[in-house]
Amino acid sequence: MADKIISGIAVATGIAIGKAFFVNRNHKAHLPRHTVAADLVPLEIETLHAAFEAVETELTDTREKVPAELKDYGVLIDTHILMLKDPKLAGTAEGYIESLGLNAAWALEKAVSDQEAVFGAIEDAYIRERMQDVRVVADKVQAKIIGRETDLSAISERAIILAHDLTPADTVQLQVDKIMGFATVCGGKTSHTGIMARSLGIPALVGVDKLEDYVHDGDLVIIDGLTGKIVVNPTETELEDYNERAAFFEEYTRKIKKRCQLPAETFDGSRVSVLANIELVEEVAAVIDNGGEGVGLYRTEYAYLNRTDLPTEDELADMYIDLAAIMSPRKVVFRTLDLGADKFISAYGELNEANPALGLRAIRFCLKNPQLFKTQLRAILRASAYGNVSLMFPMISGVKEVRQAKAWLAQAKAELRREGVKYDPDMPVGIMIELPAAVMIADFLAQEVDFFSIGTNDLIQYSIGVDRTNHHVSYLYQPLHPATLRTIKLVVDAAHQAGIEVSLCGEVASDPFCVPILLGMGIDSLSLTPQAIPGIKRIIRQTNMHDCRKLLKEVLKCRTVSRINTLVMDNIFKHFPEEVTFFSSLLENDESPT
Repeated sequence: MADKIISGIAVATGIAIGKAFFVNRNHKAHLPRHTVAADLVPLEIETLHAAFEAVETELTDTREKVPAELKDYGVLIDTHILMLKDPKLAGTAEGYIESLGLNAAWALEKAVSDQEAVFGAIEDAYIRERMQDVRVVADKVQAKIIGRETDLSAISERAIILAHDLTPADTVQLQVDKIMGFATVCGGKTSHTGIMARSLGIPALVGVDKLEDYVHDGDLVIIDGLTGKIVVNPTETELEDYNERAAFFEEYTRKIKKRCQLPAETFDGSRVSVLANIELVEEVAAVIDNGGEGVGLYRTEYAYLNRTDLPTEDELADMYIDLAAIMSPRKVVFRTLDLGADKFISAYGELNEANPALGLRAIRFCLKNPQLFKTQLRAILRASAYGNVSLMFPMISGVKEVRQAKAWLAQAKAELRREGVKYDPDMPVGIMIELPAAVMIADFLAQEVDFFSIGTNDLIQYSIGVDRTNHHVSYLYQPLHPATLRTIKLVVDAAHQAGIEVSLCGEVASDPFCVPILLGMGIDSLSLTPQAIPGIKRIIRQTNMHDCRKLLKEVLKCRTVSRINTLVMDNIFKHFPEEVTFFSSLLENDESPT
């Protein structure tokens, strides 16, 4: 047996085998925590600000040297530079030095903890994980203060890069040809480490708790980006097995990528649109390269995060127009802001909500702040003149919210019309179905909009009452839970009875075991991460609607997840007999008791 097998979150698929090389470890164990004498407080404040300025200078220099392979992601470094310029983080730490006499590194740690308490209550995993950016910036400043900075120059040969965390700036300083794979202690599914790894096409794991305890420099390690495992010092048998898996995955990837531009059409002629979820305009190349037929979810939040002011209409319009024009005639669906006031602290102040996940966020926040909302609506409308644009409102819970949102959209249209600004007057308008309340009145809501988009990530969490990032209960987060499947079917049926289309844009859309069931329900389009598109299109092309509908009938009768998993696996294996081993490995960790 291998020395250790440890688990993490797979954020980029594939298998890498090589020697481990740590580029940084957790410096928190060495973080000094003491108070300073009153006469030394000014010096401690000077140390704090000097560290912020030094890190900002280093990141600015790194930004100018971003290699061609990662040029599109220079904007991520820009985000960290803006955070260093934002006086809030440094100002809060300075306040702790002055009021409590804390040393600079400890004061900064306390300031970050304050922000983590706010972000930690956010239900949306994507938004919650943006707190990681704050932590990354603070870690670099703390490392500067205590003299434990990352040394990236010591890597002389190809290796598996391990770290407590990897920032975009760290990554672009690495020599790309020497990176075989990533594994970090920090990070989540939407963290920048994953974005970077996927852009480079190398396997990566994040959230590996025991990484620094069980792996040492020079250990032979296997990064399994298919099952989320790291095998430390494997046996000869294990090494042989993983070499075979790696060769199979490489061939599988090459085969599906070769045919990814073909339409997603079943054997019996049913077409399904396969679109992409993105957050940056720079991801468009990955959408097109992987066979995406458009953008089914453009997360507009990124332009609002980590800045002290709000973006102007012209800023947003320029960004949206670029995306619409580049993708034209492919569809682009803009989701209006899915944020709360806790993300606009500089402009709106904290709400001090007991449970922000159920509070003033998304469409609720926009309706409470109509000027901010209308600025974004005007920008999206302006972009509609340059491409195939739709918009959708998130976190809808009732008909009144839809009508209020549409009223502000009508007002924005009227203003643009009076100003002589071009826009598409027939731009489709839809809503996200993410709340159980929206499911139960889907037939009413379908009369108000042009399309539905089912956000399964939130819908599953709200329906089952489980935080998938909480390791104590994450096993309950089950896409194939009978309640989840019945919920999705209710929405699809309501949409089609009203004559509107329904898309699905959560992680379920990229799950090969779920796709045949979704096809059986009659989902019109799927929207997923660009890198998952080739595999899902292949699944669709290898099935037929008769079998999908038959499978759907069978699973809807099931009372447990385990029984549904068995039926779904049998179905997948029937259509992909040569890939049984590969698909089986994806379910090795399924320990659900439901």
